[in-house]
Amino acid sequence: MSGLRVGLLGGSFNPAHEGHRHISLVALERLALDQVWWMVSPQNPLKPVSGMADFTHRVQQARDIARHPRIVVTDVENRLGTRFTAETVKRLQQRHPSMRFVWLMGADNLLQIPEWRNWRTIFNALPIAILDRGPYSIFYRALSGQAAQTFKPFRVSASRASRLADMDAPAWVYLRDMKRHPASATGIREAARSRQSSGPPDINHAGTSS
Repeated sequence: MSGLRVGLLGGSFNPAHEGHRHISLVALERLALDQVWWMVSPQNPLKPVSGMADFTHRVQQARDIARHPRIVVTDVENRLGTRFTAETVKRLQQRHPSMRFVWLMGADNLLQIPEWRNWRTIFNALPIAILDRGPYSIFYRALSGQAAQTFKPFRVSASRASRLADMDAPAWVYLRDMKRHPASATGIREAARSRQSSGPPDINHAGTSS
């Protein structure tokens, strides 16, 4: 484990989906990582408890989706007892001082990260890779947001992404030229609720052939 280059992808994974797997594979290749860790959060402080699936179920579902020897699903936040990303990163770096960690997140989170506790500490603690996802407008909004503007001098060219893990923080890269994946946890939950509300098919009116 010594000296590994590890991407950290945190989140509720409610549920994990192929989009998570897609950006993880992109990160492994483009950032020259040895592993990507999916850190399943017991409860995201910025998300409501209502509608959050059982933690054990989310971890197992993430493992079913990951299906890759270099994507590691972990309950480390639950075991560490940490609730905030800055605290989790600090504890991981203390426990694994020889590892080179990179924080992975979507462009939507680059917009939202100023709402996170001690968000500047995260930028100053480890390199960050922003993976493009969502509407094209997100790219322009994210780069004009508070986080991108605050750390604008430390943005790294995408052509140097493979060296990001070895750079001292703050350093961040925006990987825009990547294939997008349409899956989203919100969309999956909404589709599931829609199926539940529509109920089972009416067998008395099912089509038959004669």
